[in-house]
Amino acid sequence: MSQRISDTDSGSSAAESTGSTRPTPANAIGEERILDAAYELLLAIGMRRMTMADIARHAEVSRATLYRRWPNVQAVVAALMTREWTTALVSAFQPDAVDGRSRLVEGVVEVVAKTRTHPLMRKIIELDPEFLTPYLLERRGSSTVAHLALVEAGIRAGQEDGSIRSGDPDWLSRQIILVSLASAVSGPVLASAAEYPKLDEELRTMLTRYLVP
Repeated sequence: MSQRISDTDSGSSAAESTGSTRPTPANAIGEERILDAAYELLLAIGMRRMTMADIARHAEVSRATLYRRWPNVQAVVAALMTREWTTALVSAFQPDAVDGRSRLVEGVVEVVAKTRTHPLMRKIIELDPEFLTPYLLERRGSSTVAHLALVEAGIRAGQEDGSIRSGDPDWLSRQIILVSLASAVSGPVLASAAEYPKLDEELRTMLTRYLVP
């Protein structure tokens, strides 16, 4: 397992140092440890072959502990994806841009670029693309809801400083997410990895022209 998982396994270390055989309480086992284990397994064998027993074994927790948090593998992977893209969102939208439009456009382009090449996304598309179908065709997932909220907030900030045109921030954000999803998920169909910077530049130009007053 990863060093991150080992570092968080304080309950096991304490038990070993004292000679105790008492299990670590379920509420003391961090969610990050389980999600890290699921991440490693997904990259190694794919979601379809992964079972709840595999995740529990790899995270060194009981299946009961795992089932108390998630009902199945799909729910674990959904939580994992939410974590990964929330992290990408937080790191992408930096406050030092010259204005609200620049901050929003650069943040969106960065998240799209990271999503397009993210190992988790590539593995799911390669082995288990049907997992993404509901989120692309039927309903909004937690990550999409978070993306929409952040983009809408960015639009409002840009409208306030005059760098983004007038319009309903809700509908402007929806259109931006639609375009971004296409570039992130379908970009590799239309461009080689060496051409990804060109995709990003075209997306940057498109978003800027869409938002400019």
